[in-house]
Amino acid sequence: MGRMDGRVALVTGGGTGIGRATALLLASEGADVAVNYSRSRTEAEATADEIRALGRNAIAIRADVSVESVVREMVDRVAEELGRLDVLVNNAGTTVFVPLADLEALTEEAWDPVFNVNVKGAFYCARAAIPMMPETGGQIVNVASIAGTCGQGSSIAYCASKAALISLTKSLAISQAPRIRVNAVAPGIVNTRWVKGWDEFIRTNREATPLQRVAEPEDIANAILGLVINELVTGQVLVVDGGKTL
Repeated sequence: MGRMDGRVALVTGGGTGIGRATALLLASEGADVAVNYSRSRTEAEATADEIRALGRNAIAIRADVSVESVVREMVDRVAEELGRLDVLVNNAGTTVFVPLADLEALTEEAWDPVFNVNVKGAFYCARAAIPMMPETGGQIVNVASIAGTCGQGSSIAYCASKAALISLTKSLAISQAPRIRVNAVAPGIVNTRWVKGWDEFIRTNREATPLQRVAEPEDIANAILGLVINELVTGQVLVVDGGKTL
């Protein structure tokens, strides 16, 4: 018996990286999974195929989470095709790479996509999903970042968006209790395509981390599963960074 038997999860940005690892882990624990993607169709469909190979149901759904009407259509489709919705993992995210000191380069065109996806997108998904979740309870896990707590990252816009996501997590946890639990994970550097080719950057971060390694997507997936199954945790931000921010 898996710890997720009979449950259905929606993982945004589920075709690659943290999202893919989370979708596969939830499926291995017995969940049926909807794999959302915006551009990574091939990867999302491959992830769905892997889930089916585990004996679970899966669908790949294209949706831009920053568009509310599209999000509502996506959630309706999950409930229709998979029968219910118990778990939402808000993993979809984006960034712009702007040096923190270069304030003039952080234009409105740079700010808007980051907040639209990372903050408004997570809210739209949560708002659409919550009414679909059973009276016995549902779980939402938001994928934030240590950038949202320490102020350092790919850009000020990204840091601010992840700080906003952490605040959103707490507000939703308070407002939706006791039926819905809402938590967040805050990874440090994760070995995904975002840092592909940045060998020196990865090495520097690894050496500055007490556990002497950067995270793999599976490390973050394990943290997400833990928050989903622990029934007395809500409104919390679980830092998964090997001690980098100690």
